[in-house]
Amino acid sequence: MGDAKLFSIRDFSLQCGTVLPEAQLVYQTYGELNAEHSNAILYPTSYGAQHKDVDWLVRPEGILDPTDWFVIMPNMFGNGLSTSPSNCEAAKKPGFYFTHYDNICAQSELLKSLGIEQLALIYGWSMGAQQGYHWGAIYPERVQRIAALCGTARTTDHNRVFLYSLRAALKTDPAWNGERFEGIPERGFHTFTQIYASWAASQAYYRAKPYLDWGYSSLEDYLLQSWEAGYRKRDPHNLLAMIETWLHCNVSDNPIHHGDYVQAMASISAQTLVMPATTDLYFTTEDCQAEAQLIPNSQYCPIPSIWGHRAGNPYQNPEDEAFIKQAVHQLMSH
Repeated sequence: MGDAKLFSIRDFSLQCGTVLPEAQLVYQTYGELNAEHSNAILYPTSYGAQHKDVDWLVRPEGILDPTDWFVIMPNMFGNGLSTSPSNCEAAKKPGFYFTHYDNICAQSELLKSLGIEQLALIYGWSMGAQQGYHWGAIYPERVQRIAALCGTARTTDHNRVFLYSLRAALKTDPAWNGERFEGIPERGFHTFTQIYASWAASQAYYRAKPYLDWGYSSLEDYLLQSWEAGYRKRDPHNLLAMIETWLHCNVSDNPIHHGDYVQAMASISAQTLVMPATTDLYFTTEDCQAEAQLIPNSQYCPIPSIWGHRAGNPYQNPEDEAFIKQAVHQLMSH
């Protein structure tokens, strides 16, 4: 595995209209690319996550096994490793945003540099699933399979309301000057994480109180030491940038499909595993099932879980991990 790697692209045009003199994609690889270059899996990151936060499932006999597959984890623009507001002044300017089209165009260049023409699988959770759908619609001939966990190809209005509340939580902090933060948004972080925690896990999850088994003394202790402490590790400008990418998520908003959402979904030729969690509050089973019906070669396979959105990243949850592992391994066997 070794250290993370850096891939640079000169004069990279973004959908927002900005041309970056240099866009940087930080990525990690696991396993070995075979002689035929036929065992590559792309595993993009999710909201607020960097590759080390979500690579726990890439392990021998894990959901993604690097003894069989060559797994590439590109960090999404805005996450603090790849080009982001925290390391690129242009990305802090008003009107600037990254899109998933930007992400997959950069990832496409990365894969070409690695000699990979076709992907055996794109595996993604949440915003990673969004990127998977974009890959399938933009480069259908290069993607054999997609495993889309707890994500949609287009952000729904109800999901937007959730994102608006997160954005407002940060921007109503006194440290926000209308364009950027002039200090740490103490109240903003606190409110942001309180809102996020209420959406990301289900009502049944909070009734079951699994966090008490992990050493937290109370609900309040869990929210402070797990949720708030985790997001405070991130630059707030980056958190806002990733919200903008999520808000702009639309698989048809690109030069290929020109806003035709149904056409974009129909163009996905990959075997596609659509895996919402039954209790996800913002990527709902209804929304995910409706999208599955638009994809010609899809299998709808909801995760029966009380964990809500977090069921798709089950690092503390062996039951959901086993369910996902079985479904993904079955997908890979075809």
